Amino acid sequence: MNSWKMLSYQDACSPIMEQLIMFNDHAMMIIIMITSIVSYMMVSIFLNKLINRFLLEGQMIELIWTITPAMMLVFIAMPSLRILYLIEESIKPMISIKTIGHQWYWSYEYSDFKNIEFDSYMKPTKLLSNMEFRLLDVDNRMIIPFNVPIRIISTSLDVIHSWTVPSMGIKIDATPGRINQANLMCKRPGLFFGQCSEICGSNHSFMPIVVESINTKSFSMWLKNS
Repeated sequence: MNSWKMLSYQDACSPIMEQLIMFNDHAMMIIIMITSIVSYMMVSIFLNKLINRFLLEGQMIELIWTITPAMMLVFIAMPSLRILYLIEESIKPMISIKTIGHQWYWSYEYSDFKNIEFDSYMKPTKLLSNMEFRLLDVDNRMIIPFNVPIRIISTSLDVIHSWTVPSMGIKIDATPGRINQANLMCKRPGLFFGQCSEICGSNHSFMPIVVESINTKSFSMWLKNS
């Protein structure tokens, strides 16, 4: 069972990730159907001895194998375009958080509040507690409230990085001299881990991301104490 879980997606914690998983299942079912039909046809052709040396055309079968793939492409393209639209849709974000990539750590700025900015470094192994993950935990987590639309603004001060949290369905490039944005809304409290997904140098694998989702009251208390 654990081996199968390693091949699947992480549990979705945002509406976008739920849509992405549903689209993956939808596309995989179509691909399995195509693979099964093509395999059956190839096996049947190899095994039978049906021949017709006077056959010159087959307009009906040509019409079928032209229209059928076109229809399948439509069934794949329409949900895909819908999800792309949802990913880019800005739903009146209540909080804006700026993520800045460095070699090799992340900085966060809460631009809607005064003087809330901090760096986030990976925790050394010798400083980890029993409940923390090696190479994934950080000293300062990005704190967000759940069920609140958030805008993530990303940039970099040196090379191209990529701020990625798989369970939230978000992957945004941090490019020097440019600002990219993405939308985020977490549906439940918890800790969500990610890593830089761009090969940004020798310590590329040592700049993890940890997002902590808490309720609005606890978030307000965190803002007051920061």
